[in-house]
Amino acid sequence: MIVTTEELGSLRQAVAMVDGGFDPLHPGHVEYFRAAQALGVPVLCNVSGDHYVARKHPPLLAEDDRVRLIDALRPIDYVHLSRTSTEEILQRLQPRFYVKGADWRDKLPAEQVRICAEQGTEIVYLDTVLNSSSRLLRDYVEAVRAAEEREAG
Repeated sequence: MIVTTEELGSLRQAVAMVDGGFDPLHPGHVEYFRAAQALGVPVLCNVSGDHYVARKHPPLLAEDDRVRLIDALRPIDYVHLSRTSTEEILQRLQPRFYVKGADWRDKLPAEQVRICAEQGTEIVYLDTVLNSSSRLLRDYVEAVRAAEEREAG
């Protein structure tokens, strides 16, 4: 179910929140979602908008497409398209769990850690990192360049 920012308050302390750009969506994300689901509460996926993804790379999939794809996945109960900061979403939603990949351990922004501590949100780090969207895109670009060089040479 896709929820609006205004609806987040109705899910306070009732969900595990996962978040990210998910562009492109890959099997590591599915494992992340499954592991979050195992925490025993509904899972809300906070999807970063194109404005955020564009800081890393040009969006491969438009934000609305990413939201619809993630909404179709079994481990996800709620999807929210974020047009603001993660900190603001954490404050509005006050999730029971804030779920991140183990690669975020000791790298989570201090403001997010503070907000979670103040509102009683447990931060859970999952060791489900199989790949990253940025790495997949970088590998793809390198493979295309190599193929073009072989064709030209």
